[in-house]
Amino acid sequence: MLWHYVALGKPQQTGFVERFNGRFRGGCLNEYEHLFRNLGHACSIIDAWRADYNAIRPRTSLNGMTPEAFAQHANKAYSNPQTLTQN
Repeated sequence: MLWHYVALGKPQQTGFVERFNGRFRGGCLNEYEHLFRNLGHACSIIDAWRADYNAIRPRTSLNGMTPEAFAQHANKAYSNPQTLTQN
């Protein structure tokens, strides 16, 4: 296995991770502005944030819909073949 390190001063080499870290820091860690009481408390706060981030938060890439709303919309479109061929 080869190790590939990020060059010093080159965070753009890990853009996906840097973006996630920024969102996690801003949306979870900074929002609560207090110390976690214990590991269980930290896990419950982080799990709630993860559920919101993955399922509830609207996405610009989905035209402002939540993933669940987009899935329902897509299921309706695929269940009616005429909607797939209309422009």
